[in-house]
Amino acid sequence: MHKITDSVREEVRIVVFDFFAEECEIEISELTDGTNIFTDIDGDSLMFLELIEIFKEKYDLDIELKTIGKYSVKNPVKTIGELIDMQLLIIEHGNNIDKI
Repeated sequence: MHKITDSVREEVRIVVFDFFAEECEIEISELTDGTNIFTDIDGDSLMFLELIEIFKEKYDLDIELKTIGKYSVKNPVKTIGELIDMQLLIIEHGNNIDKI
C-alpha cells in the first residue's frame, strides 16, 4: 500500500492515457476522463487486467485479482476517469480495497 501523492496521481493518469491511446490506436488528445472505455474506444475487460498488472509491478503491489474483482462488481468502471480512481484506490489500499 502506498500514499497517494500528486505525483503518483499524475503518473497513474499518464500511464492510463498512454495505455488506452496505444491499445485503441487513437491520439491521447481524443481521450478525456469522461471517455467511455467500452462504447467510445472499444476497450474491453482484458485491458483492465493488463493495467492492473502494470501497476502491480510498478508499485510492487501484492493484491489478489479476486479482491479487485469483488470490488469491481460493486463499483463498476466505465470511464477512464473512474478507472484512474480505481487504480489509485488499488495502489493505496491493496487487498483492503473491498473494505472501503
